Amino acid sequence: MHGRVKVKSTAQQEEEKRKEREKKLKIYIAARDGCFTKRKEGVFDDEALQLTQQLLSSNPDFATLWNYRREILMHLETVKEVDEVQKIYEAELLFLESCLKVNPKSYGSWHHRSWVSARLPRPDWARELSLCDRCLSLDDRNFHCWDYRRMVVKMFNVPVDQELKFTDRLIGSNFSNYSSWHYRSTLLPLLHTTASELPPMQAESPKSNRVCEEQLLKEYELVQNAFFTDPNDQSAWFYYRWLLGRELEEMISCLHVSREEEQVAVVFSRPVNVQSGCLLLVLDGQPHAVEWKSIHPRFKHSPVWICNLPPGTISEISNEHNLTVHWTEKHSRKDCTLFTGHAESWCQDSATDQELFRSELSVEKNSVLQSELQSVQQLQELEPLNKWCLLTLILLMRALDPLSYEKEMLAHFQTLKEVDSMRSAYYSDLCSKFMIENTILKMEYAEVRVFSVSDKNLSTLCHLDQLVLVTHINLSCNQLLCLPPQFAMLRCLEVLEADNNSIGNLEGLYHLPKLEAVILKDNKIATLADLEPLTSCPRLKRLDLRGNPVTQLANVESELAKLLPSVLDLLL
Repeated sequence: MHGRVKVKSTAQQEEEKRKEREKKLKIYIAARDGCFTKRKEGVFDDEALQLTQQLLSSNPDFATLWNYRREILMHLETVKEVDEVQKIYEAELLFLESCLKVNPKSYGSWHHRSWVSARLPRPDWARELSLCDRCLSLDDRNFHCWDYRRMVVKMFNVPVDQELKFTDRLIGSNFSNYSSWHYRSTLLPLLHTTASELPPMQAESPKSNRVCEEQLLKEYELVQNAFFTDPNDQSAWFYYRWLLGRELEEMISCLHVSREEEQVAVVFSRPVNVQSGCLLLVLDGQPHAVEWKSIHPRFKHSPVWICNLPPGTISEISNEHNLTVHWTEKHSRKDCTLFTGHAESWCQDSATDQELFRSELSVEKNSVLQSELQSVQQLQELEPLNKWCLLTLILLMRALDPLSYEKEMLAHFQTLKEVDSMRSAYYSDLCSKFMIENTILKMEYAEVRVFSVSDKNLSTLCHLDQLVLVTHINLSCNQLLCLPPQFAMLRCLEVLEADNNSIGNLEGLYHLPKLEAVILKDNKIATLADLEPLTSCPRLKRLDLRGNPVTQLANVESELAKLLPSVLDLLL
């Protein structure tokens, strides 16, 4: 046995490690308690600065110590000369670099660096920009560094085109750099707001996020190179989806007035919160003080707002009235005339004319999108089961002509559900959205107020703000689970057909002033409480509940007569 090295047992090694950890922990706790004591006593000296540095060097995520350190530095600002403060903060930046080496994604370290840089008497923003470059070269998805870089760029007034070239460089070295694609999407609208001047990074974004057409075409080429290189990487596909999208102008899209209810409904292009005074009603040239309400108590933000006029204001059928609603916040207005002998009147923007459900295409861009569609179709031939490719095909078809491509889109949705079954519910909802959009366009073409989407496999309802004028809706033979609160937007609805769904919640049938018939055969309505929203519909005369579990309750007919006394035609 002589001459052989004695090997420590595992138990011995663990015991030595335990003792070493306990020794370090005692030192750490002593230093921590020393810091807490000093802070409690209001001591802001160099020793406290050294103690916090000792602790944060090993654990840069101790938020309380960063707070104490900032208190010390602010105190030193009051007792030191400017040049000394400059040196203290420069040393602080060097210390922070060592902390970032311990944890490059330390919330506390990056926040403290932002704080220090903002307080430096003579900040060196070029150095900070270089630091960001180094950090992102090590980890191009370090979102702490991206946030810090945006702050540096803003303070340093870095030109937008320079930052765009920076994203070019990162994307060129790694197409999968999602952070760079996202940053690019924030830069393009800033750079291409005007053609004559390249503005520096601004605190505020431009009013519109639309990118000029010339640059948009270049972006299509860039992103196409990315997804042809790696069709399964999602970063470029998400950016492509952003390029195909657009922001709608904020405005009043519809104004409806009912003589019988003496009620005015205003529809906006997006959900808004109507603050006091921002919506002005002018009737026959005279401003009227009215109370605006959202269409459902659950909504503080809603696309549809209503107001009731004082009794007798517009009820006389022989009188003509001119109404104007001003949205002062966005300088938008809508005019409407209630003609003699008419019970209602409206003024509505056309979803077709506004190209609400597709891109606004010039002739040139239309041809480019056709070319893009052909390119993605070529890729799909090589990658027939690639979900990103299939989804992008659908989006391109919708951007070009949603009605003409309807059959192809439905086929692609079916393939998507098969190849990406974990997200089949998402694809069902997206398909439902597109089918509803197409039906709205068809309804406008036919110039009717009847909306029928029966037997379309709908799993959700959307764009209900576009159906404010609809009088008859057919939702039968779908996969709907409820009528959501947004359904209360259908202010003109008289007949609702929703047979053969799985509806168990009628929350959206709330204060629909003209609703007369509700046909809900073969659904999942199980209790009388499920029917309570119908009590707020004053004109309800017909209710068909055949095939619902509620019909099996004892004394259901008499209980329903008490709950809904206005219903004369009750089918159980």
